[in-house]
Amino acid sequence: MNGSKSPGLAGFGILKNTTCHMEKKISVFFSIIFMTVGILSNSLAIAILMKAYQRFRQKSKASFLLLASGLVVTDLFGHLINGAIAVFVYASDKDWIRFNQSNILCSVFGICMVFFGLCPLFLGSVMAVERCIGVTKPIFHSTKMTSKHVKMMLTMVCLFAVIIALLPILRFRAYQIQASRTWCFYKTEHVEDWEDRFYLLLFSCLGLLALAISFLCNAVTGITLLRVKLKSQQRQGRSHHFEMIIQLLAIMCVSCICWSPFLVTMARIGINKSHSKETCETILFALRMATWNQILDPWVYILLRKAVLKNLYKITRGCCGVHIINLHMWELSSIKNSLKVAAISESPVSSKQVNLQPLSSTGQ
Repeated sequence: MNGSKSPGLAGFGILKNTTCHMEKKISVFFSIIFMTVGILSNSLAIAILMKAYQRFRQKSKASFLLLASGLVVTDLFGHLINGAIAVFVYASDKDWIRFNQSNILCSVFGICMVFFGLCPLFLGSVMAVERCIGVTKPIFHSTKMTSKHVKMMLTMVCLFAVIIALLPILRFRAYQIQASRTWCFYKTEHVEDWEDRFYLLLFSCLGLLALAISFLCNAVTGITLLRVKLKSQQRQGRSHHFEMIIQLLAIMCVSCICWSPFLVTMARIGINKSHSKETCETILFALRMATWNQILDPWVYILLRKAVLKNLYKITRGCCGVHIINLHMWELSSIKNSLKVAAISESPVSSKQVNLQPLSSTGQ
């Protein structure tokens, strides 16, 4: 495996001298609460997204809803698998030597931590790219971004995350039990070998890259929508994009806030070769922050829906008495109008007719 270490004892070196002292009842409470809330939230979000997907199955919004469903399903299974293993570890009094002699459970736990950590970040960036194409290239999006292509993209993203998660196992490097004895991940104690540093840096760099891509694509999408809104009177043609861009911005903010501490911490450990400045409590806090991302993601789709936003607008307008948002942008026919406007704008014959309409209206 690594020098003269045997496979079965590869992850037990950290158990001799642990520097992380926590209350068992509090830790179990956190794990059970996180898992329960995460499962309920993601299940509700899946039901909402599936209902919306059935409504807009043949529309341009279907690809976004399919990617969003994949993200929420991934978060759901992350809570189910990782949460169940964590609760089992706590229930067994964290006695890894008793129930993990062959290191199989730790390897499975580590693979799941990496996969369910990277996959939502990748899917968030893919969703941002999809919306950017939908706004800037509507004809290309309507013809090329079919449900079949989106499902292929989902499969490729999941396969890539699986490969990254399995890379240490394929290279005969076992996942390590961490100092808190509650989870498994790459080696973070006394990191000297270049390969151990590589895994930490690979994980953190891929996660930060996914966040950067999401930020860039969402910025381009937002600027494009604002320019169209300012220059054109056809506001309903792009109105359904605003709902999705609001959801994407919320997902990006949640991901950045929740994942940045953990990704930066892993990068610092990989660069500095040791986490002498990063205590066990700090790493565990960053991990719990990342766990909150899988809890908050589904609430973006539950709360930031068109119907909820309209009700919030009415409540705000009633309280403040100020006209803040034009409800015309939330028309139910916005999906159909978007495709019509996109087709007219790129049609050589129709574009002439569209250009003549303002002239005729001014003549009248």
